[in-house]
Amino acid sequence: MKRIYDFSRSPAERNYTIADLQALKGSGKKLSMSNPANADELRACIEAGIDLLVVWESQIEEVRQIAPTHFAGVSSTWAQFGSAQEIMDHAFDMMRKGGDMYYTLRSFDVMEMLAKEGIPVQSHIGLIPTFSHYCGGLRGFGRKADEAMEIYKTLKRMEDVGVFAVEAECIAEEVLEAVNDKTSIVTFSLGSGMAGDVIMSFVADVCGEASEEDTPPKHAHAFGNVGRLHKQIHEERVAALGEFHREVVAEKFPYASTNIGMHAGEKEKFLEALDKWTPTHQ
Repeated sequence: MKRIYDFSRSPAERNYTIADLQALKGSGKKLSMSNPANADELRACIEAGIDLLVVWESQIEEVRQIAPTHFAGVSSTWAQFGSAQEIMDHAFDMMRKGGDMYYTLRSFDVMEMLAKEGIPVQSHIGLIPTFSHYCGGLRGFGRKADEAMEIYKTLKRMEDVGVFAVEAECIAEEVLEAVNDKTSIVTFSLGSGMAGDVIMSFVADVCGEASEEDTPPKHAHAFGNVGRLHKQIHEERVAALGEFHREVVAEKFPYASTNIGMHAGEKEKFLEALDKWTPTHQ
């Protein structure tokens, strides 16, 4: 555990710092990363030993309460803000609240603007679902040499503007293997092979939360079967609600055991008082 001052200048500790992640290059060490969506998933990640977290803006304060020492990146969406100043303000707000890096899909100019202010910037290469409309849908990237070269050029351009880390999503594994040591950028591999400095996967994919009707992406590997439990919980919920409905319709519920009764002798007193009571005004 490293002693630090966080970006609000408060004393803190972190399991990993920016420098630690940068030192992963060539070390042979791999870290795990996932994206808890709520407090229960966050606690599960911590108890399971997941190294790094990435969360949405609404979660960062909760993360700092539940996992005060865990490295946590904060995400923003592409269309969340219209102006560079709004993005800058949001980034500073997220860092003040305990973020350790700031994810953005915006332009190189915006990335450079944030980096120049000392904000550790994370971006994205390969498959970017937000932009899948422009590239023919959800697909793998870098399977052809010319596209692989464009990935490398983009990575180097990001490096030039000060980007600290990227999510490398659905890139041919040979491409990430070839370029990873040619950049100082820390790579988070999501479906892009073992060459990434950090191996990332979504909580829902790891835990096997997809329903039987869903088709998980190629990079998703279920290490559990939480989906089965979700289905069982749903079936139990439907059964319980159905039984409740039938008992109400049959005028059997509420049961005597669930009702509250008056103390002995009080009913008679109440009914007598009720019969005698007359309103004093209309």
